[in-house]
Amino acid sequence: MTPPDDTGLTLAGLQSLIRTMYSSKDEARGVEGTFMWLMEEVGELAAALREGSREELAREFADVLAWLATIANVAEIDLQQAVLDKYGRGCPGCGQRVCVCDASEKP
Repeated sequence: MTPPDDTGLTLAGLQSLIRTMYSSKDEARGVEGTFMWLMEEVGELAAALREGSREELAREFADVLAWLATIANVAEIDLQQAVLDKYGRGCPGCGQRVCVCDASEKP
């Protein structure tokens, strides 16, 4: 598989790219092992949010997204479809495209 150009990478494309690059390692690690890697990357993102450069922050966001795609692959979840199912018709709480839920509520 050739890498996609940087102008049209979709969520489905990212998940496919990650699957192509890492699927054998990811499947061997399983959901639990992969989840631990995701949590490590979330911790690194938290540190970058506190004191990282813009470039470091961008890399950590990319890492978290890649590990999320990885764990979705191992769990056999289509991320793009999952996002569309949950958010494609608006906020899950109020149903609006621009959320009008009370700020104290988690939509």
